[in-house]
Amino acid sequence: MHAISFIQDLAVIMLVAGVVTILFHRLKQPVVLGYIVAGFIIGPHTPPFGLIHDEDTIKTLAELGVIFLMFCLGLEFSLRKLFKVGATAFIAAFLEIVLMIWIGFEIGRWFGWNTMDSLFLGAILAISSTTIIVKALNDLKMKNERFAQLIFGVLIVEDILGIGIIALLSGIAVSGSVSSGEVFSTVGKLSLFMIVALVIGILLVPRLLAYVAKFESNEMLLITVLGLCFGFCLLVVKLEYSMVLGAFLIGAIMAESRQLLKIERLIEPVRDLFSAIFFVAIGLMIDPQVLIDYAWPIVVITLAVVLGKMLSCGMGAFIAGNDGRTSLRVGMGLSQIGEFSFIIAALGMTLQVTSDFLYPVAVAVSAITTLLTPYLIRAADPLSLKLGNVVPRRLARVLSLYGEWLRNIQPQGESAMLAAMIRRILLQVGVNLALVIAIFFSGGYFAGRIGNWLNEWVTDVSQQKALIWGAALLLSLPFLIAAYRKLKALSMLLAEMGVKPEMAGRHTQRVRRVIAEVIPLVSLLVIFLLLSALSASILPTSELLLVIAVVAAVVVALLWRWFIRVHSRMQIALLETLENSRDHSH
Repeated sequence: MHAISFIQDLAVIMLVAGVVTILFHRLKQPVVLGYIVAGFIIGPHTPPFGLIHDEDTIKTLAELGVIFLMFCLGLEFSLRKLFKVGATAFIAAFLEIVLMIWIGFEIGRWFGWNTMDSLFLGAILAISSTTIIVKALNDLKMKNERFAQLIFGVLIVEDILGIGIIALLSGIAVSGSVSSGEVFSTVGKLSLFMIVALVIGILLVPRLLAYVAKFESNEMLLITVLGLCFGFCLLVVKLEYSMVLGAFLIGAIMAESRQLLKIERLIEPVRDLFSAIFFVAIGLMIDPQVLIDYAWPIVVITLAVVLGKMLSCGMGAFIAGNDGRTSLRVGMGLSQIGEFSFIIAALGMTLQVTSDFLYPVAVAVSAITTLLTPYLIRAADPLSLKLGNVVPRRLARVLSLYGEWLRNIQPQGESAMLAAMIRRILLQVGVNLALVIAIFFSGGYFAGRIGNWLNEWVTDVSQQKALIWGAALLLSLPFLIAAYRKLKALSMLLAEMGVKPEMAGRHTQRVRRVIAEVIPLVSLLVIFLLLSALSASILPTSELLLVIAVVAAVVVALLWRWFIRVHSRMQIALLETLENSRDHSH
C-alpha cells in the first residue's frame, strides 16, 4: 500500500509541476519559481484538500535533490576560474557575507526574534542563488560579459564560504554558543579537510573515471559517478561534516577529469528530477497564514536583500578596482537569495533550533527577489548612467583617481613575475604542510582503533603511541622534504632580492648563503613544534621521540632521492590532471 501512495504522490508532483512550469516558461519566469508554486498548490496548507500522503518519503527525495544541486555546483566549480577572478570575487563575497549576516541578525533582533532565528536569518540572506543568476544571465544573453564573469567568481567564493557557514552553524546549534577559538578551529579543520580531499581526490578520481570511460558505456560511467558521489558524501558525514560539503567537493574533484562534459550530460536528467522534487518540497512547506502574519518582515527582509547586496557587492567590486558601472551591475546581479538559503533554513529546522515561521519567510523572500533578478540586471545600466550624472564632479574625480592608483600599484614586468613565483612556492608549501597535518590528525583520530589492533604484539601504550607517531612521520617524509626544498628555494630568492652587494660588500655571498640555510631550518623547527601540538594525543615520551628522530634522520639520509622522486611523480600526476582538464574544457 505504501508503494501505491508513493507513486500517487510522485504522479501528482510531476503532473502539477509540469503544467505550472510550462505556464511559467510561457510567462518568461524562472522555472524554479514554478516548482515552488506547484508545491504550494498541492501542499497540505492549501485548501480544499491535501494531495500528498507520504511527506516523509518526499522529504527524503528532496534531500537527494540537495545532494545533486550541490554536486552539479561542484562540477561547474574550477580552481582556475577562482584564481582568474581573484581579488574582486574574494573582496565582494567577503564584504557581502559579513554585511548581510549582520543586517539579517539586526533585523531579527528588531522584530524581537530569538538569537538563533536572527543568526540563521543572517546566514539565509548572506548567499545569492547560483541557479537563478546563471538562468537569468543566460536568458538575457549576458553570460559572456565581464560583469557576468565577475558575478560567477563571487558565486564560487560564496559557495565555499557558504559551506563554512553551514559547518559553523551546525557547531553553534549543537553547543548553543560560539567562541572565537571554536570558529578558528572549525574553519581551520574545514580548510584542511577541503585541501586534502581536493589534492588526493584530483590524484585518484580522474584516473578512475578515465579507466571506466575506456569501456565506452554511459551506464557504467553514470553508476561509477553516482557511487563516488554517495560514497564520498557518506565519508564526509562520518567525519561529522555536512553532506552538502561532500557533494560539492566530489563535484569539484570530478570537474578536473577529462570526462567532465560527458558526466554533466549524464547527470543532468537525474539532477533535474531530484532538484524539481526539492523545490516542490519547499513549496509544500509554505503556509499562507504564515505569509499573511509575517507580511511586514517579508517586505523589510526583501528590501534589505536587494539594497544590502547592491551596496556590499558593488562596493566590494569597486574596492577591487572595477569601474562604477561594472561594480553596480555586479551588485544588482547578485541581489537575491535561493537554493543555499533553503539549505540553511532546512538545517535550522532539522537541528530544531529555529522557529517554524523562518522557512516560509525565507522562501517568500527568495520568490520575490527571484522575480526581481532579471529586471534588476536590466536596470543596472540606466541606473549607473543616472548616478553618473547625479554624482558631484569632485567625488567622481576622486573615485577615478582611486582606480588609476590601484592599477599603478600592481606589480609590473619582472616584479610581477617574482610575486607570482613567490605565491606559487608558498602555495606548494601550504599544500604539502596540509597533507602532513592531515596525516598526523588521522593518526590521532584512529589511535584508539590502531592501538586495539596493535595489542596483540605491543601492549605498552607509550610504545604504541611511538609506533603510530613514527608511522605518521614516515608517511609525511616526502611532503616534509618537498616543503623544505621549496622553502630553501624561497629563502635563496629572498636572499638574492634582500641582500644587495652595496649593503654587505664582499660578504654578500656568505650572508645570502646563511639566510638560505637558516630560513628553511627555522621553518622546519616551527613545523615540528606545530605537529607536536596537533598530535599531542599520540605524542610519545621524549626518549622514544629521540629514537624516532634518529630513525627518521637515517631513513632520510638513505632514501632522500627516492622520496624526492615519489613526490615529483605525485606532483607531475596532479599537474597533468589539471592540464588535461584545462585542454578538454577549452
